[in-house]
Amino acid sequence: MNKVQIYTSSYCPYCIRAKQLLDSKGIEYDEVNLDKNPEKKIETMQKLNWRTVPIILIGDELIGGYDQLVSLERANKLDELLN
Repeated sequence: MNKVQIYTSSYCPYCIRAKQLLDSKGIEYDEVNLDKNPEKKIETMQKLNWRTVPIILIGDELIGGYDQLVSLERANKLDELLN
């Protein structure tokens, strides 16, 4: 199974929803909360060319944010990316 990493912020409702979706499917993920490290937040956003949280990666592939995660799930493609 491909590793899932999610960069989040504590106050972000989309981060909470993304984690709930992953949890509901029993998908394990590594969470990196960017609230406590503003330098890491800027570095991550620049490196991945993504400006909002959550930032979701499956394996080495940037999935995007919550909307992209939900779109993959609705299209029945999320499970394919995980395996």
